[in-house]
Amino acid sequence: MLYTGVKIMKRIGILAAVAAMSLGAAPVYAQSAKQMLKGTAIGAGGGALLGAVVPGVSTGNGALIGAAGGAAYTALSKNRHYYRDNRGHRYYVKHGRRVYR
Repeated sequence: MLYTGVKIMKRIGILAAVAAMSLGAAPVYAQSAKQMLKGTAIGAGGGALLGAVVPGVSTGNGALIGAAGGAAYTALSKNRHYYRDNRGHRYYVKHGRRVYR
């Protein structure tokens, strides 16, 4: 049983590493390095907390998985700032033009 648990944890570690490496190919449009590091740090903290609570998942593996997930989410999110016009409609600015929702 212990051998099976170690085998599963190695697979999770490999999957986290593959996810982190594939992140380089993800489209990062308007994300700054600060935003990417922030998303990665939040994901790593949440993953470490999850690893401390869930039996069978170490805090290190949880942090790796959380960091990869947080970085992927931050890279793929649009991160738009919405405004309201004088009629109350929501819009964001793209290439100097208003894009209404």
